[in-house]
Amino acid sequence: MSHPTDLERSRETAITVRYWAGARAAAGTAEDTFVTAGELSLADVVALVLERHPGEQMARTVGVCSVLLGDQPVRSQDPAAVVVRPGAVVELLPPFAGG
Repeated sequence: MSHPTDLERSRETAITVRYWAGARAAAGTAEDTFVTAGELSLADVVALVLERHPGEQMARTVGVCSVLLGDQPVRSQDPAAVVVRPGAVVELLPPFAGG
């Protein structure tokens, strides 16, 4: 019988937030992990991000980001109504210039 490692267990009880471009610069890291006892709303996840990375630049950057939950765009859904389950990956993508 195989037992999950601490890392595997933490992935099952955590939500990962990945930051891209300007969001990465504002956060000062490529990603954060938030351990949770259960589901959170996307609004709750964003609040955790802003709590971990306080300041005007991060708040402004997160406010203009597109959001992917897994590989699905959240688009204009109400963040309070979007369910983020433990093990999920949320990606914050600021608008990109050029193309």
